[in-house]
Amino acid sequence: MSPLDHKLLRDLWRIKGQATAIGAVIAMGVMMLVMMTGLTASLTETRNAYYERYRLADVFAPVSRAPEHLGDRLAEIPGVSAVQTRVQGRALIDLPGEVLPVHAQAVSLPEHRRPALNDVYLTDGRLPAPGRPDEIVLLQSFAAAHDLHPGDHLRATMNGARRSFDIVGLAQSPEFLYTTAPGELVPDDARFGVIWMGRRGLAAAYDMDGAFNEALLGLARGASDDAVIAAADRLLKPYGGLGAYPLADQTSNRFASEEIAGLEASSTSVPPIFLAVAAFLLYIVVSRIVQAERGQIGLMKAFGYSNGEVGLHYFKLILAIASGGALAGCLFGIGAGRAMIGLYSDYFKFPFLVFQLDPAAFVIGVVVSILAASGGGLMVLRRVFALTPAEAMRPPAPPDFSRTGQVGRALGRILDQPSRMVLRRITRQFGRMAGATIGIAAGMALSVSMITIMAGFNRTIDLTFSVTDRSDVTVTFTHPVSDKTLLELARLPGVERVEPLRHVGAVLRNGLITYRGGLIGLPEMAELYRALDRDQAPIEPPDHGVVLSRALADVLNIAPGDTLRVEVREGRQPVLDLPVSGVAETLLGAPAYMNMAALNRALGEPGRVSGAYLAIDENSETAIYAALKDLPTVVGVSLKSQARDALLAQMNTGAGSIRYVMGSIAFVITFGIVYNAARIALAERARDLASLRVIGFSKGEAAFVLLGELAVVTVMALPLGAVMGYYLSFGIAQGFSNDLYQIPAVFDPASYGQAMIVVLLAAVVSGGLVKRDLDRADLIEALKTRE
Repeated sequence: MSPLDHKLLRDLWRIKGQATAIGAVIAMGVMMLVMMTGLTASLTETRNAYYERYRLADVFAPVSRAPEHLGDRLAEIPGVSAVQTRVQGRALIDLPGEVLPVHAQAVSLPEHRRPALNDVYLTDGRLPAPGRPDEIVLLQSFAAAHDLHPGDHLRATMNGARRSFDIVGLAQSPEFLYTTAPGELVPDDARFGVIWMGRRGLAAAYDMDGAFNEALLGLARGASDDAVIAAADRLLKPYGGLGAYPLADQTSNRFASEEIAGLEASSTSVPPIFLAVAAFLLYIVVSRIVQAERGQIGLMKAFGYSNGEVGLHYFKLILAIASGGALAGCLFGIGAGRAMIGLYSDYFKFPFLVFQLDPAAFVIGVVVSILAASGGGLMVLRRVFALTPAEAMRPPAPPDFSRTGQVGRALGRILDQPSRMVLRRITRQFGRMAGATIGIAAGMALSVSMITIMAGFNRTIDLTFSVTDRSDVTVTFTHPVSDKTLLELARLPGVERVEPLRHVGAVLRNGLITYRGGLIGLPEMAELYRALDRDQAPIEPPDHGVVLSRALADVLNIAPGDTLRVEVREGRQPVLDLPVSGVAETLLGAPAYMNMAALNRALGEPGRVSGAYLAIDENSETAIYAALKDLPTVVGVSLKSQARDALLAQMNTGAGSIRYVMGSIAFVITFGIVYNAARIALAERARDLASLRVIGFSKGEAAFVLLGELAVVTVMALPLGAVMGYYLSFGIAQGFSNDLYQIPAVFDPASYGQAMIVVLLAAVVSGGLVKRDLDRADLIEALKTRE
């Protein structure tokens, strides 16, 4: 081993605390990259393999009722490689001990063969036998939530008729990775099930003998979705076609794709922040080392070492710290990814999900870490090449502390001697102090943004379920019914208020931008469910116009005053051109609101409602739920309390849970930055502090000179970190938001206070560690150090 390598090992041991802190910062960035990239690869590969193996359709074409022979004509559309017609409908499951009817979707299976498209993965039991209309296969996650198994019996209401079934199997399906009940956006395994049964039995239940109400289309490679959808719509329109749509718009796939896209975006935006901070810290540390070792650099050059050899020696120091941090980050990323994949297994209903390592993530993580660290270190190494032996061995001119300015002289009259030393250090080495301030502010910004995001999740839940939705129960009907049905609901004992709801499926267009969603019709002066503006004041949808949620307006790139084209997919399917009259601050979903009377007039269906919001007396809950079970027109009953709990669970799994990981990382980063600032200050002033001890300063007074500087820098960093964190919060909030929920980045004083406490605690702990080293310092050895 060469002498320079021996020196390298000694240097690494001497600065082990700083090297560890910087390596931890690098490790956090690489860990996030490896974890998120691995999760993205795992979800993408598993989803694609699952879709391909079980032949998930490329196009879904719902229709009111079409004759079976129309399937042959759909197969003749250019680009269509496979067609599967089926019957599907809503159902209610009656479970013992459940006061509410449980939502379900019934789906038909071919009698004598496996489905050509949208096949199922049997996890237990078998498929229904041909000619046995009482046998069903149940969604595995729903069965697990209610402890149901093959051999058990189940009662369900289909098309108004109550029937008894035998469970013969449990299954999963790529079509139901993400399952929600009618009228809800949040999945809940206990509140929504899927029933598969033979085609003949289900067709008889829904009056579909010789007909179908949904066609599934598989496309040949290179076929155009738009062309196939247009041709399918033309064929199905005379039979009540509801508008074909591609796999990209299928609810389950859309949420899975958005989750993957969010992880992918985070994996490219978050790690660079950590690596940039690490490069900045390495620049400060290596700069300090080069400054302190001027004499050694001169001696090495005088003994014949070239500029390249000396520069390579210090570059190896940078590489050692960066490589160590990157390798640790790779290991941490593997562990974190395997832990997170378990959450996604519950979040999405994959039959299997194994964390897959992406080799590219390791290469990118290590290479980018080294390049980022090198970028900070190479700026310092230029000084090594510029130093001649004679100049390097000559001590640098000491800083001039004689001129402190008017402010310094004024403060000097009231400050004691240690405080004046702190003041001179700050005013005469402003560049170094500014660097330390910016570093600590960056750490605080990370903490501010993550604590703000956590508060934003809570705000989403509170605003949605306490301010926007003030009902207790939401009732969904099988089809649009007369508003006189509301009188029947209002007469139920314990129902205090009833407000109607009209929901219509539609495709919303603004030029070439489209969104498959729907219109929500609200009554005038609504109280139980309202559209709210930025100030949480109710918005009354006008007689002619539409109010869009903020998320939907952003997706469609539309603003108030613009015209929105609405292609209704129900009834007569009119095409409406509506002015956008306002934007609502809705944090759950992406709704579009209309005046209900105006919506019904546009549809040519006056006095129709598709659901209702109820305010009820909690003492009458059981009787009300029992009465709702017996109403033949009711297809779904949702409790706001259950929806709130489901959303909270949703936010604590999947991408939502990553906020806890990032919050922990932000604390590690903050502590690492503050600790580095303290260690660098100690290393730079070791000889000065030893001199103070020798001339009579106590340990406490010497520590005050050092830690007073850290205290001032930390206090200066707090307002700067608050400002940086405020703007960083918006970018991170955007990454967490999707069609399901939007996370607001709002100014929350408590979040900033908590972040400040984190920084101050990091400063206190770092100060304590540095003071311990200062108290143990060898005064004689420190005084021998040349400056």
